[in-house]
Amino acid sequence: MSSSGADHHLDDIAIRDTRVSDAIDEPMRAMILDILADEARTAGEVHDRLADRGIERTENTVRHHINELRDSGLVDVVRFEEGRGGTTKYYHANTIVLSYSLPDTADAAVEEMTDAIQPEITEALNRLTGEYEESIEEITREMQPCDHCRDQKYETYVLLTVLRQAFVRAHREP
Repeated sequence: MSSSGADHHLDDIAIRDTRVSDAIDEPMRAMILDILADEARTAGEVHDRLADRGIERTENTVRHHINELRDSGLVDVVRFEEGRGGTTKYYHANTIVLSYSLPDTADAAVEEMTDAIQPEITEALNRLTGEYEESIEEITREMQPCDHCRDQKYETYVLLTVLRQAFVRAHREP
């Protein structure tokens, strides 16, 4: 039996995008995304980088995992090069997987930073829900597989997706 007390509050939201999590259930795929995050590489180059990390797999196995990531929309083919009687594909990740845990000693600093940015985030959320209410509702209707699922946090997921993508764009700017 669970109870909800006044001293309990929501601290975080864990996002599980099934498209992403299913594709990276195989740990080597997360490594491949990491290898492809900064530079476009061929399957052979990815194979070599994995070998440098102590991961010994055949190049065909590596190519299979790259194709799974591509089919999941996490990796793009960014260029083709003709040569030696064939075409070489260069792959680049379009998604970064972060799988870390903050040390307990970071709690106070994270709390301070959260307090500092929260008013701006509140303003951004109010703007998004005010200006884009119809779009958000349309997206959540498409996400809702049945009437029973109405109590899911679809709007929260949509807003977090927008904030996450805005963060990535802002982080890339010089």
